Amino acid sequence: MQVGSSASDSRAASVFDLKAQTKPQRLRARVQFATVCGAMYLAGWNDGTTGPLLPRIQKVYDLNFAVVSLIFVFACVGFLSGAFANLYLDERFGFGKVIVIGSVCQVIAYAIEAAALPFPAFVLGYVINGFGMALQDAQSNGFVASLKDNPEVKMGILHAVSGGALSSPLVATQFAQLPHWSFHYLCSLGVAFINTVLLIAVFGLKTQDECLAQIGQPPGEKGTSEKSQFSQILRLRAVHLLAFFILTLVGVEVTVGGWMVTYIIDVRGGGPSSGYISSGFWGGLMVGRVTLLWVNKKVGERRVLFIYAILAIGLQLVVWLVPSLIGGGVAVSLIGVILGPMYPIAMNHTVRILPEWLITGSIGWIAGFGQAGSALLPFLTGAIASKTGIKSLQPFLVSMMAFLTVLWALVPTTARRTE
Repeated sequence: MQVGSSASDSRAASVFDLKAQTKPQRLRARVQFATVCGAMYLAGWNDGTTGPLLPRIQKVYDLNFAVVSLIFVFACVGFLSGAFANLYLDERFGFGKVIVIGSVCQVIAYAIEAAALPFPAFVLGYVINGFGMALQDAQSNGFVASLKDNPEVKMGILHAVSGGALSSPLVATQFAQLPHWSFHYLCSLGVAFINTVLLIAVFGLKTQDECLAQIGQPPGEKGTSEKSQFSQILRLRAVHLLAFFILTLVGVEVTVGGWMVTYIIDVRGGGPSSGYISSGFWGGLMVGRVTLLWVNKKVGERRVLFIYAILAIGLQLVVWLVPSLIGGGVAVSLIGVILGPMYPIAMNHTVRILPEWLITGSIGWIAGFGQAGSALLPFLTGAIASKTGIKSLQPFLVSMMAFLTVLWALVPTTARRTE
């Protein structure tokens, strides 16, 4: 890992802050971290929902691959709107209010989707959901990145908790076979409502600096430039490269977790229970983010990501070229394990190479913009499949994984420390 003197200073400050914390402050710090993990769980739950329900949605609304993929287009509109809005809302209202706005948007969206309204109204729910999810994703990542106590480990745990994508396919697969299939979104609404209540109770609509002060951590370094944070962030090349890296990575994850179910059913002859393969993938993602932490540290996070990318491409070729239902299911789960650490590695790298006063806003932009990948790549998959069939999924995924590797090679190891 390329960690300079600033990283060493950060570690020293981390030890001091930890010793200076009182017992109530340490307890509050754990509660705060658990609460943002809850927000990330909701994001994972949402990502794992669509795949098992997609064949049923096609059937209910009588849609082809291209039209049903409008779900992902409208979700992408929501994600991108949320990413842009976050930069403005964060400066104006602060962490506590913005993350709650995001959660409330998801409550509204799930209420619309649960009603199984005509398709145009149904996809409107995905716009609102994408907007809210982008806000929550941005604020959660920015908050954890600002912590001084083991931020790398906590970033890995934060994204492991997106294992909501492991549990939601288990539920969605059952609802996909029931007459009231859309009632799955009532489960999602319940999760989102609980998340909203917890965010208000724990953070009290306070700014990030106020929340950090409650756990004994001083506010972060402030920039001296007269330029707005929005302007400074958008001028950094590293931020845009990381944003496109995350967009491609998240897009690959959601495409595998979503369209793979349709591929297994149509190409490999799997039955209605094929939705559980999606759970295997998301479960692998969760396991990889925790169990491979020591590998990341031993090899070096920048170097190990290249190794993971090559392994993921190899496993994807196995799914593509080996006509085995069981073998494909195992390979998909292992792909999840290998892809798992990539997101937190990218976020940790962002903290190392960007000015401290821009980290929260930059990570918010990267996470929010990157979340659009969960809509963009699945839509492209559907559009291509409408012309050539779902068998096109595998070469598309292999090419996107290769592109991911190229993007990571372009991400700088250092960046300007001032603007």
